[in-house]
Amino acid sequence: MTVFLHQSWRDDRLSYNHTNETLGLDSRFVDKLWLPDTFIVNAKSAWFHDVTVENKLIRLQPDGVILYSIRITSTVACDMDLTKYPMDEQECMLDLESYGYSSEDIVYQWSENQEEIHGLDKLQLAQFTITNYRFTREMMNFKSGITTVLTMTTLMVSARSSLPRASAIKALDVYFWICYVFVFAALVEYAFAHFNADYMKKQKDKMKASRQSGEINVKNAIVLFSLSIAGVNQELAISNRQHRAPKTLPGSYGSVEVETGETKKQQETKLEKKSGLKSLFKPIDADTIDIYARAVFPAAFAAVNVIYWVAYTM
Repeated sequence: MTVFLHQSWRDDRLSYNHTNETLGLDSRFVDKLWLPDTFIVNAKSAWFHDVTVENKLIRLQPDGVILYSIRITSTVACDMDLTKYPMDEQECMLDLESYGYSSEDIVYQWSENQEEIHGLDKLQLAQFTITNYRFTREMMNFKSGITTVLTMTTLMVSARSSLPRASAIKALDVYFWICYVFVFAALVEYAFAHFNADYMKKQKDKMKASRQSGEINVKNAIVLFSLSIAGVNQELAISNRQHRAPKTLPGSYGSVEVETGETKKQQETKLEKKSGLKSLFKPIDADTIDIYARAVFPAAFAAVNVIYWVAYTM
């Protein structure tokens, strides 16, 4: 921080009565005056400003009162509790003491009107608003979930690097992790919907192939059935030994009918078992998953935000 440190004291040796005007002295006159050896106790680093000349001011009043003002920039140590950051409030001290004199020689007091301390209520962090932007080349938009994950990771790393180290978990870290979880959940939802879409497509292809194979089997069975009928009729015409037609067709026709009935029952049993398993693990349509996700994700994020802000602001 940069401060203008004003110090005032009385030195009777410098009083005068030939004029009532306050004298402004050159900064080079400082070496000839007695100055309080004030220093900042909790300063980590500090320096004076000397562009274009030393930023010092000395005024001498007729009664010997000296006003000494100097511009200092200092980095001050401050113990902070960042648990609720960025909703936290910190109280930092600026300790001023004499380096060599004791309280018997010099006593520091704030001015009576306290007007020298001002501007603290108007201090604000720098905020920037993007008003306009333009592209100098053609841009192409594409969806890539991993870019969002990398963005969240970059924000988390940059926030950690710009803040002092703290052992406690900060509120900003909690919020970043919440956003990270929701971004990762969106990627999982996309992968799940894509998997279900591929699975249903494969199932449709399998059903189509099974229908085609079933139609081929039916055609083959009809051909065999026709050939069997033709063979039986030919045998009946040649032998002419029987006076009435048999109730059941002998030979391969009968065997074909029996085998067809048995395989049909077995297939029905297998299909019932498979349908029972599929009903337990029935895939959901990708459009249905997206519809639910568009409702669940915003609602869950809003609920988590309400809990978060209530927990850290109350």
